[in-house]
Amino acid sequence: MMRPIPLAAPSLRRLRHVSLRARIFVANAAVTAIAAAVLLLTPATVSSPAHLREIAIIVGGLLAILVINLVLLSRALSPLERLAAAMGGVELLNPGRRIPVYGSEAEIVDLTRSFNEMLDRLEAERHGSIRRSLEAQESERGRVAQELHDEVGQSLTAVLLHLDRLVRIAPNDIGGEIAEARETARRSLEDVRAIAKRLRPEALDDLGLHSALVALCERLTEQTGIRIERHVDRRLPDISPECELVIYRVAQEAMTNALRHADATRIELSLTSSGALVTLTVADDGRGIGDAEPGTGIQGMRERAVMVGARISLDIVDGAGTAVTLQVPGHHDPA
Repeated sequence: MMRPIPLAAPSLRRLRHVSLRARIFVANAAVTAIAAAVLLLTPATVSSPAHLREIAIIVGGLLAILVINLVLLSRALSPLERLAAAMGGVELLNPGRRIPVYGSEAEIVDLTRSFNEMLDRLEAERHGSIRRSLEAQESERGRVAQELHDEVGQSLTAVLLHLDRLVRIAPNDIGGEIAEARETARRSLEDVRAIAKRLRPEALDDLGLHSALVALCERLTEQTGIRIERHVDRRLPDISPECELVIYRVAQEAMTNALRHADATRIELSLTSSGALVTLTVADDGRGIGDAEPGTGIQGMRERAVMVGARISLDIVDGAGTAVTLQVPGHHDPA
């Protein structure tokens, strides 16, 4: 026995191939046809001069035609408006978001797929450019830090030793001035070493992420007097040196922003793990970011997160403070 052929499915398939241009044309043609049918099939006439009742009928009919036309066009164009709104919410520094492909309009489906493919290409290109830029930046930081340590640091050390010798042999009337110059040279040497450490954290290369974060918190507390509470897990899943550097730089930037710009009096830093996910949180009790535009520091943190496939968010805590959260995927070893 032959099965009856369903009519709905072929009709829907044929409808999917109807272009948006054709749908708009059909909508306008339908409105025009309705207006023509009303004029042909009803005894309505217009006298000269037109009476008030006739004018009211014409205006009412015109309004009805415009409303019908607006409804039909809105139905035809609503998928395009939804797609435009979804496109406006896409952000390259928050990768991975794609627009779902839905609808029966061939143009909308093709446009959505093309837009998602364009996002794939843009994110891949941006990821590569960010990686190259940050690698060059870190390389330059390391070079400058090395030159500060080797060249400027050694020169200041030589000056300091020379001033030490002069203090011992100089007459009493100029000994005080030489001692003051020696103290200035000593402070300059300490400043150079501190700058070199900020440019390239030696503790991160030599002792690992845990020790580097502890040293960073202690140094900032010593410099500012602001209490920094820290909780750093010693047992973390395996993460690449690149991820460790991103975590360190984000923590450094977040705490520096809190101290310089937010007038924070307390900072909390935590680095924890759940499975293969490593989470860094830096929270402060400052005045928060409010409606301020993101600066280069926040932009840099987001770019570093994109480089290693991490996610970063900035949230308001306790009505004023700011919490920076970075989630980095690690390589979990169940053993």
